[in-house]
Amino acid sequence: MAYTTVEGRTQILDDSAAAVRDLAEAVAALGEAYELLDEDSGDRLEALLFKPLQAAYGQLQRTHTEFASRSGLPATHFAAPAQGAVEDTRALVDRAADAIQAAEDALAELQDTLLPVEVGDQELRAGLSAVRTTIARLPEACDTFVSTFGR
Repeated sequence: MAYTTVEGRTQILDDSAAAVRDLAEAVAALGEAYELLDEDSGDRLEALLFKPLQAAYGQLQRTHTEFASRSGLPATHFAAPAQGAVEDTRALVDRAADAIQAAEDALAELQDTLLPVEVGDQELRAGLSAVRTTIARLPEACDTFVSTFGR
Protein backbone atom coordinates (compact mmCIF):
# COMPACT_ATOMS: atom_id res chain seq x y z
CA MET A 1 0.00 0.00 0.00
CA ALA A 2 1.44 3.33 -1.00
CA TYR A 3 1.32 6.30 1.33
CA THR A 4 2.68 9.81 1.39
CA THR A 5 5.33 10.97 3.81
CA VAL A 6 2.73 12.99 5.70
CA GLU A 7 0.38 9.98 5.92
CA GLY A 8 3.21 7.78 7.18
CA ARG A 9 4.32 10.32 9.77
CA THR A 10 0.73 10.85 10.89
CA GLN A 11 0.40 7.09 11.35
CA ILE A 12 3.58 7.06 13.46
CA LEU A 13 2.17 9.85 15.63
CA ASP A 14 -1.20 8.13 16.00
CA ASP A 15 0.38 4.79 16.92
CA SER A 16 2.86 6.30 19.35
CA ALA A 17 0.08 8.36 20.96
CA ALA A 18 -1.91 5.17 21.55
CA ALA A 19 1.13 3.62 23.24
CA VAL A 20 1.55 6.76 25.39
CA ARG A 21 -2.07 6.42 26.52
CA ASP A 22 -1.46 2.76 27.42
CA LEU A 23 1.59 3.71 29.47
CA ALA A 24 -0.38 6.52 31.15
CA GLU A 25 -2.98 3.97 32.19
CA ALA A 26 -0.24 1.76 33.63
CA VAL A 27 1.33 4.69 35.52
CA ALA A 28 -2.06 5.54 37.01
CA ALA A 29 -2.74 1.93 38.02
CA LEU A 30 0.65 1.57 39.71
CA GLY A 31 0.15 4.92 41.43
CA GLU A 32 -3.16 3.71 42.83
CA ALA A 33 -1.57 0.40 43.87
CA TYR A 34 1.23 2.23 45.66
CA GLU A 35 -1.31 4.07 47.80
CA LEU A 36 -2.72 0.73 49.02
CA LEU A 37 0.63 -0.80 50.02
CA ASP A 38 2.64 -0.76 53.20
CA GLU A 39 5.87 1.22 53.10
CA ASP A 40 8.21 -1.67 52.28
CA SER A 41 6.02 -3.08 49.52
CA GLY A 42 5.41 0.42 48.17
CA ASP A 43 9.14 1.08 48.02
CA ARG A 44 9.65 -2.20 46.16
CA LEU A 45 6.86 -1.40 43.69
CA GLU A 46 8.33 2.04 43.12
CA ALA A 47 11.86 0.77 42.48
CA LEU A 48 10.98 -2.29 40.38
CA LEU A 49 8.03 -1.01 38.39
CA PHE A 50 7.01 2.60 38.80
CA LYS A 51 10.32 4.39 38.21
CA PRO A 52 11.24 2.56 35.00
CA LEU A 53 7.65 2.83 33.75
CA GLN A 54 7.50 6.54 34.48
CA ALA A 55 10.83 7.06 32.69
CA ALA A 56 9.59 5.17 29.62
CA TYR A 57 6.30 7.08 29.68
CA GLY A 58 8.12 10.42 29.73
CA GLN A 59 10.54 9.34 27.02
CA LEU A 60 7.76 8.17 24.72
CA GLN A 61 5.89 11.45 25.20
CA ARG A 62 9.09 13.39 24.34
CA THR A 63 9.80 11.14 21.36
CA HIS A 64 6.26 11.72 20.07
CA THR A 65 6.28 15.48 20.64
CA GLU A 66 9.76 16.06 19.23
CA PHE A 67 9.05 13.96 16.14
CA ALA A 68 5.84 15.90 15.54
CA SER A 69 7.78 19.16 15.83
CA ARG A 70 10.54 18.01 13.46
CA SER A 71 7.88 16.82 11.01
CA GLY A 72 5.79 19.99 11.18
CA LEU A 73 2.77 18.04 12.37
CA PRO A 74 0.66 18.60 15.49
CA ALA A 75 1.56 16.58 18.55
CA THR A 76 -1.10 14.96 20.67
CA HIS A 77 -1.92 16.64 23.97
CA PHE A 78 -1.89 13.91 26.60
CA ALA A 79 -4.32 14.31 29.48
CA ALA A 80 -3.87 12.41 32.70
CA PRO A 81 -5.93 9.22 32.73
CA ALA A 82 -9.03 9.20 34.90
CA GLN A 83 -8.92 7.30 38.15
CA GLY A 84 -10.59 3.95 37.87
CA ALA A 85 -12.81 2.25 40.37
CA VAL A 86 -11.04 1.28 43.57
CA GLU A 87 -9.50 -2.13 43.08
CA ASP A 88 -7.24 -4.30 45.14
CA THR A 89 -3.49 -4.09 44.71
CA ARG A 90 -3.19 -7.27 42.68
CA ALA A 91 -5.86 -6.16 40.22
CA LEU A 92 -4.19 -2.76 39.81
CA VAL A 93 -0.76 -4.29 39.14
CA ASP A 94 -2.34 -6.77 36.71
CA ARG A 95 -4.09 -3.87 34.95
CA ALA A 96 -0.74 -2.07 34.71
CA ALA A 97 0.91 -5.18 33.25
CA ASP A 98 -1.82 -5.48 30.61
CA ALA A 99 -1.50 -1.81 29.66
CA ILE A 100 2.30 -2.04 29.46
CA GLN A 101 2.00 -5.12 27.24
CA ALA A 102 -0.48 -3.29 25.01
CA ALA A 103 2.01 -0.42 24.62
CA GLU A 104 4.85 -2.86 23.89
CA ASP A 105 2.72 -4.63 21.27
CA ALA A 106 1.72 -1.32 19.64
CA LEU A 107 5.32 -0.13 19.46
CA ALA A 108 6.52 -3.49 18.10
CA GLU A 109 3.83 -3.38 15.43
CA LEU A 110 4.78 0.20 14.55
CA GLN A 111 8.43 -0.77 14.18
CA ASP A 112 7.47 -3.80 12.11
CA THR A 113 5.72 -1.55 9.58
CA LEU A 114 9.10 0.07 8.81
CA LEU A 115 7.43 3.49 8.87
CA PRO A 116 10.02 4.75 11.40
CA VAL A 117 12.73 3.83 8.87
CA GLU A 118 10.93 5.00 5.75
CA VAL A 119 9.46 8.32 6.95
CA GLY A 120 10.88 8.70 10.46
CA ASP A 121 14.32 9.74 11.57
CA GLN A 122 17.16 8.51 13.78
CA GLU A 123 15.87 10.29 16.89
CA LEU A 124 12.45 8.67 16.51
CA ARG A 125 13.91 5.20 16.01
CA ALA A 126 16.24 5.62 19.00
CA GLY A 127 13.40 6.85 21.21
CA LEU A 128 11.08 3.99 20.27
CA SER A 129 13.83 1.46 20.78
CA ALA A 130 14.79 2.86 24.19
CA VAL A 131 11.19 2.79 25.38
CA ARG A 132 10.72 -0.79 24.24
CA THR A 133 13.93 -1.83 25.95
CA THR A 134 12.72 -0.28 29.20
CA ILE A 135 9.19 -1.68 29.17
CA ALA A 136 9.94 -5.13 27.73
CA ARG A 137 10.64 -6.65 31.15
CA LEU A 138 7.91 -4.82 33.06
CA PRO A 139 4.90 -7.11 32.43
CA GLU A 140 6.89 -10.05 33.81
CA ALA A 141 8.15 -7.88 36.68
CA CYS A 142 4.51 -7.03 37.47
CA ASP A 143 3.65 -10.73 37.56
CA THR A 144 6.61 -11.41 39.84
CA PHE A 145 5.62 -8.56 42.14
CA VAL A 146 2.06 -9.90 42.39
CA SER A 147 3.27 -13.45 43.02
CA THR A 148 5.46 -12.31 45.91
CA PHE A 149 3.01 -9.74 47.25
CA GLY A 150 2.47 -10.11 50.97
CA ARG A 151 5.49 -12.35 51.52
